[in-house]
Amino acid sequence: MSSRETGFPRADAEHDFLRARRRQVLSRLATWLRREPDDVNIMLPFDEVVDALGWEGERRIGLRVIRLDSIVGSVDRGRDFDRRFRPTSGRVRQRWERLALASRRGEAIPPIEVYRIGELHFVIDGHHRVSVAHALGLESIEAYVTEVRTKLNPSGIRYRGDLIVKDYRRLFLERVPLTGEARAAIVLSDPWDYAELGEHVEAWGFRLMQDGGTFLDRVTIAARWYETEYEPVVRMLRQADLIGDRTEAEAYMWVAGERYRLIRTHRWDDDVIEALRSRRR
Repeated sequence: MSSRETGFPRADAEHDFLRARRRQVLSRLATWLRREPDDVNIMLPFDEVVDALGWEGERRIGLRVIRLDSIVGSVDRGRDFDRRFRPTSGRVRQRWERLALASRRGEAIPPIEVYRIGELHFVIDGHHRVSVAHALGLESIEAYVTEVRTKLNPSGIRYRGDLIVKDYRRLFLERVPLTGEARAAIVLSDPWDYAELGEHVEAWGFRLMQDGGTFLDRVTIAARWYETEYEPVVRMLRQADLIGDRTEAEAYMWVAGERYRLIRTHRWDDDVIEALRSRRR
């Protein structure tokens, strides 16, 4: 255990709680001084994460040992603990100290219950136990795990604000159902860009159907757009050194908008690229 011991378990448990509260207050102050977003120290809400990623199914895995630092959120909407499960008030003190005292007397911390999404865990039951385990310097805890499958991978989610990007990406992929490498290739940092790109692809698909005089479903349009429009354009942009510090998808959106604004055309050729290169200067 990393926390100091006086030889009196009850006094040590009380000190553990006070240390945890002090760290929470100092962390909140540091966040304010650094002018970080308000959601930095807030647990990720499980229901909002699932809504953003898209629920597909779940299965019960059973008892596992999980890392404490993989527990990032909660099913409970309560605000008794911050993102690192430090107590945010004295409301939980009695129960918290009772668990800490039992642990200091050699009793094992009972298993908690969690949902797992990717490598992330969300507490269903056991917030106090997670908090005590953190305070006592433990690195892992036993948990009954239920794995939740989602349409999108949760990678990249750190704070609540990241859910906005995931949510817009999920909606984009419902409108433009790309698969495989094509699905992974479209990466945008601004959530609203996903909405704009979705409209762009739908308009492109409408023109394609008009030219061919036939109906095409969303899956076919998405694949055709990626193969005959997006990939060739991105390849040209790489050769012309027009991507810069953007993602390839962001560069595509920029030049597509500039192309139509400057030249009033939907075609791609050397004249378009040269006009865009001159515009960048």
